Amino acid sequence: MSDAALLATHAPDWQALPVSARTLFMLGGLAWALPVALVPGVLAAVFDVPSPWRYAICGALLGAAFGAWLGRKHWRHTHWRLDDDGFTLRRGRMWRSETRVPQSRVQHLDLKRGPLERRYGLSTLVIHTAGSRHSAVTVSGLGEGDAECLRDRLARQDDGVDDGD
Repeated sequence: MSDAALLATHAPDWQALPVSARTLFMLGGLAWALPVALVPGVLAAVFDVPSPWRYAICGALLGAAFGAWLGRKHWRHTHWRLDDDGFTLRRGRMWRSETRVPQSRVQHLDLKRGPLERRYGLSTLVIHTAGSRHSAVTVSGLGEGDAECLRDRLARQDDGVDDGD
């Protein structure tokens, strides 16, 4: 059973990120390659081990594999929900964080699409809220259609003003 199907059987109102976002999350995790490569490379050079670059390459490969695995985990455990009251973002499995944005607190919304996001048909939705602490919620890896729909639905607020109709 796929991750999305498994989630749907337990909580049908939570939406998973699209499969194309998995690649983007895994590519983002590749940044682990550099710091993990430096540790064995520097240690090998300090202890005068022949060919310290071999250890650096092994460290880079291990770091890249770890980062890709971590990126896949982040993708798999990120879900969102939109209901009548507002938007909720849930991240993580062991240390779960849930961010709730009531529709009445939404100030404005931004859609961002970098080159890789455009390549994979994804968008980042930034929800700016009223208040000073955590005044923006960023949701990356949304499908373009979902991001536009979320932006449009969150932008429509019933502020209680009568137009005189």
